Amino acid sequence: MKLNRVRRRRRDMQKAAAVNVDRLSELPNDLLLNILERLDTLDAFRASFVSKRMQKLPSMLSQIVIDLGDHELVGKDSVVADVTCKILSKRSPEITIRNLKVKLLLTPNDCRSVGKSVGLAMATQKLDAAEFDIVTPKNSYLCKDADLLNFANQFNTFFADCPDAFSGLTRLQLENLRFGESDIPNILTTCKRLESLCFFECDAGIQSVLHVEHAGLVELVISHGKFKTVQLDCLPKLQRVAYTWILDENPLVLGFVPQLSKLSLTNGRVSDKTLMLSQLLANVQTVSDLYLNVLSEKIWFRPECPRVLSHLLGQLRSVNLDNLPEECDIAWTMFLLEAAPSVEELCITVWDHRCAKESQKTHSKKSYVKWEPSAPNFKHKNLAKLTIYGFQSDSKFMGYIRRVMEAALNIKEVSLHDRKVCNICAILFPHIELRPSTYPRSFEEKDSLRKKITEASMMMASPAVIHFRS
Repeated sequence: MKLNRVRRRRRDMQKAAAVNVDRLSELPNDLLLNILERLDTLDAFRASFVSKRMQKLPSMLSQIVIDLGDHELVGKDSVVADVTCKILSKRSPEITIRNLKVKLLLTPNDCRSVGKSVGLAMATQKLDAAEFDIVTPKNSYLCKDADLLNFANQFNTFFADCPDAFSGLTRLQLENLRFGESDIPNILTTCKRLESLCFFECDAGIQSVLHVEHAGLVELVISHGKFKTVQLDCLPKLQRVAYTWILDENPLVLGFVPQLSKLSLTNGRVSDKTLMLSQLLANVQTVSDLYLNVLSEKIWFRPECPRVLSHLLGQLRSVNLDNLPEECDIAWTMFLLEAAPSVEELCITVWDHRCAKESQKTHSKKSYVKWEPSAPNFKHKNLAKLTIYGFQSDSKFMGYIRRVMEAALNIKEVSLHDRKVCNICAILFPHIELRPSTYPRSFEEKDSLRKKITEASMMMASPAVIHFRS
């Protein structure tokens, strides 16, 4: 009897599933496509096998996004290649592909298969945007010099075999490649439609100099390559640059970049050398968003006379100073407000993020910053928001906030957050004792601090609202 009940229940479930499939299949194509568009393309491809009618839908998708995690991609690289080729080969040339993104593991046969399919699609179909994100079988921590050279040779073979695919790319992400001297210029010459180029742990040899020229590039991201210098010679449409360097003789030269608006800079190593923003930005007066990260190490850029910087930072609207070491005073950051009268938002993060540091020892002398205090009567008319991560209720922070509020005539909001927390730091450095936090917890503590801070802004027509966000 029990066996019969189990069988009946199984038949009922199968009938219910069949009814649901039939109901799904009865939906109009545009609605089914809308549902499939919300899935990763691999999931959409699997879902299409629910019925024969739905099997035709993947070839009608307006966007094809196959973006597995790095670990998940290992072992599924052939599946990615097979699905990509099948979908592209069955498409109607009348249906525009709004976005094609394929994350590939650098394996010769599968890369070549996808490259040929994408190249054919670009030649026969309408394609608005196309991206390759190519990852290597080894991550950067395990790669040795021989691996970087080997992976670069594999990529160059892929690149040479599939010029039609690369010539139509609008975005390209590469990692763990040590190119030859002419390889990167060759990529830039071939990829004429390229708008975004991202390099992680890529270079053309230790202490190499990279010259970049491209008519259409809008975004350039370079992280941790061993370039001596990256020289942006002629990039008339470039708007965004993010650069993390580990060799600091002369890391970045900004040439003809008339549209550059967002600049993100990170010094990835401990060094006694400091850079001068006035020299770095000598040819650029268009930056509106500036991000500077010191990775909880020594401050690598030098406070300068505001009069020297003011004509270069006239367009600046947002400043983000990230990972300032906790033992460092922050009063010196006022020089940026003095030099940039149009700044509307200032964000400062104070944090000893130990697993991001090159050196795990803390020395107070490395964080000492020489600077000339701002004039007592300095006023700023445009700053509207001040955000601090890592706020502590001590004289360093309280004095700084009061000074900013006294200077900023039209500030509307001050947002104060506690220290950021990194679980990896706790695991890697369990022996390092963290300083006790003095961030206010209770309503009474927050209200008391709020009153102390706002004493400095009582004379303002509209005092700023102070938020404790943690």
